[in-house]
Amino acid sequence: MVDYKNAGVDVNEGYKAVDKYKKQAERAKIPGLLTDLGAFNGMFAVPQGMKNPVMVSGTDGVGTKLDIAFKMKKYDTVGIDCVAMSVNDILCSGVQTNFFLDYIACGKLDSDIAGELVKGVTDGCVQTGCALLGGETAEMPGFYDDGKYDLAGFGVGVVDKDDVITGANIKENDVLIGLSSTGAHSNGYSLIRRLVTDFDEPFTVDGKPTGKTIGDVLLTPTRIYVKPVMEVLAKYRSSVHGMVHVTGGGFYENLPRMYPKANAGEKQLRSVIVKDSWDVPPVFAELVRRGADASSMFNTFNMGIGFVLAVNPADADAIIAMFNENASKYHQPDVPDMKAYRIGCVGVTDAVSGDLKGSKDMTVFVEKA
Repeated sequence: MVDYKNAGVDVNEGYKAVDKYKKQAERAKIPGLLTDLGAFNGMFAVPQGMKNPVMVSGTDGVGTKLDIAFKMKKYDTVGIDCVAMSVNDILCSGVQTNFFLDYIACGKLDSDIAGELVKGVTDGCVQTGCALLGGETAEMPGFYDDGKYDLAGFGVGVVDKDDVITGANIKENDVLIGLSSTGAHSNGYSLIRRLVTDFDEPFTVDGKPTGKTIGDVLLTPTRIYVKPVMEVLAKYRSSVHGMVHVTGGGFYENLPRMYPKANAGEKQLRSVIVKDSWDVPPVFAELVRRGADASSMFNTFNMGIGFVLAVNPADADAIIAMFNENASKYHQPDVPDMKAYRIGCVGVTDAVSGDLKGSKDMTVFVEKA
């Protein structure tokens, strides 16, 4: 006779994992949460006072960055990445994520590892200010290799329709403010894993030891921008005309996404970026040293800027100052505090005859403003 455990699924280990999840989820409880973890579904109340509430959602995974976590046996930070990739996307519309759900899949469940993964997810929810509403753990022997896990999730925020930031108000000469990243975040790791094979190598900068391995640096979690940006929006929402999360595809693929599409014969808004106007984390120079194509770095990585706002020039300096003055309030462990930089402005192309969305013509680099 063959039972479920003989087939490779240990339900008791699953029960242990759920117990660990529940303890973590307690840390992310916020007003509006109507159910506890473990129900068949999760419920969250629509915030009161909205005239025309709109739900905004985002979903993503951690990708092959997980492979580095497995090899280093460090599982407690990639959950932050999982949350960050969704909540930062939702933030582009000026929306605070209200709740998040995760999905963990594996070949053979280890409740300790799963508990560490969910600890990271909970840390991400706490940094965001959202509830961990629920999730799913799937043990699939023979489908995933033992010791390998996949981690994905999605978030949902609710906002009054009149408060949605669509990019429609972006104008020529708006100032582009860049918020610093913590490194590669969760993008480009298929390339990174081709360039780096020994994650225990000491990481040096200008020949000086940093006390970290290159694996430690590559596992630095994605910065979550929600709280500092929402604080700025509380005071300057009407001056913030567009926002973009710089993820896979770097500057060239992501910055054009916040601009309205010009019709044929019209001029298209585009980003004019001032070179060397921010501090680039040293991990990117290390990747180039190891063989990454220097000419494609801005088409692959965030290059030190993980989030960009297009703002009214009259309020740009005040918004930058507010970000930098409040940076220490939103400190994430083991990473430098966020910095805000004036990285360029909104320009225009010549009259367009075709579709420029995603084209390198929509992001140009100049030596000075």
